[in-house]
Amino acid sequence: MEITGINNNLVKEVTKLQQKKYRDKTGYFLLEGFKSVFEAHNSGIILEHVFVLKDRADKYKFLNRELILTTEAVLKKISTTDSAPEVVAVGHQLKSDFEKLKTSKKVVLLENISDAGNLGTIIRSAAAFNIESIILYGDTVDLYNPKCVRSAVGNMWKVNIVSIKEFNLLKKYFNDFERVATLPKTDNSVWLKDWTPRGKFLVMFGSEADGLTNELKNYATTNLTIEMNKEVESLNLSTSASIVMYEMG
Repeated sequence: MEITGINNNLVKEVTKLQQKKYRDKTGYFLLEGFKSVFEAHNSGIILEHVFVLKDRADKYKFLNRELILTTEAVLKKISTTDSAPEVVAVGHQLKSDFEKLKTSKKVVLLENISDAGNLGTIIRSAAAFNIESIILYGDTVDLYNPKCVRSAVGNMWKVNIVSIKEFNLLKKYFNDFERVATLPKTDNSVWLKDWTPRGKFLVMFGSEADGLTNELKNYATTNLTIEMNKEVESLNLSTSASIVMYEMG
């Protein structure tokens, strides 16, 4: 199949997936670039459409499916990157797997995270350091935001990721965990270097601007602080999360 015009109806429909409301409505999302498409395929993600540059088609024979041969102009139209990637695919979103929560012992919670790039980077680090599940809690950015998918660099399907909105549901799964709040240093917080994770533990990170809400601070059984140079006020969220997840491993 070949599509070369940016006004093609399918091109228009795929372009809508740049917006969250259409991703929610259809259950589809965008995959941009070889790495994302390759890892999605290897992880069993169902691909609905695959748009690829005509002269790169042979590179995607591993998909064993019909490709939509196209141009840079079309790829530029449907992608969210500054320059057109060689491939853009439409994938089916995964359903949250609450069953995997029951066997997870190393879990990270992200509350009200607003930056899609931060979320994708944290997912990538979580996969690297063998975190079993990630909880997207409260008003956290859409997992399938194209920037998040790109920032995760193909690692989004290597970690169980579940969205939880209600505190009561959170308690249902984690009341018997050590619940760790990451905070600035206070009299009742421990330094990361002095913390030894044991058993099952949930490590909670708050939003880039405001940190954890009081609800989750009060839910914590341990307060944790990363020791660092006093002249540095704070770390980027994804950097902080990566440091703590390394210690969790």
